[in-house]
Amino acid sequence: MIDVQSLTMRYGPAIALEDVSFQANPGEVLGLLGPNGAGKTTAMRILTTYLYPSSGTAKVNGFDILEDPMEVRKHIGYLPETIPLYGDMRVDEYLMFVGKARELEGSQLTERLTWVQNTCQLKPVWKHLLCELSKGYGQRVGLAQALIHDPKVLILDEPTSGLDPIQIIAIRSLVKSLAKEKTIVFSTHILQEVEALADRIVIINEGKLVAQGTKQELAEKVQVPGKTARDLSLEEIFIQLLAPSQGASV
Repeated sequence: MIDVQSLTMRYGPAIALEDVSFQANPGEVLGLLGPNGAGKTTAMRILTTYLYPSSGTAKVNGFDILEDPMEVRKHIGYLPETIPLYGDMRVDEYLMFVGKARELEGSQLTERLTWVQNTCQLKPVWKHLLCELSKGYGQRVGLAQALIHDPKVLILDEPTSGLDPIQIIAIRSLVKSLAKEKTIVFSTHILQEVEALADRIVIINEGKLVAQGTKQELAEKVQVPGKTARDLSLEEIFIQLLAPSQGASV
């Protein structure tokens, strides 16, 4: 469903991504894990065609991000870390606006509005102004706008950032339920989020691919005295994999 091949992104002399490749399969939740500034958001912006890479490419649902960017956008739902919510609009007005921008109309638009209202549990705030929403409900509206057109692929940048524990649990549950029929890629620097959600993990640091695989596959790449691969926590695996990088931190 997503096939990333040798992505490189340069900003003048600075390299944000360097020769990064990975795949995400249908029905899979892929976690992009790395310290702040590792290049995760850059990778997501390239996948959504917001940025064009310096070299390399990627395919989303069979469409190349360079050759067919408009088709790629049709198949992607994107939740950026900072959600573009218009504070003077009501929740229902905003989602109707996004739906129409996604070329939905008539009964199809009505059906999708009802679906996101129920799925994202927005009924209590459906007629509220966006500026009145809590952080948790704002995040739910962000997910709703990403889902309004029923995309095959969801790309979520720090989906639980700034939420309280109860809100985090609710968003995790929603993401897990969506994963049954969609490919989901999410970025985070929080290890607990990866453990809770990801089927497979891609670790990026300083723009470079460090490792990828299931937690067990990553554990088999490192050695911790007195412990087997099965006994290692994701924190121990992460620290060992990033050990060669100076100043790496979670």
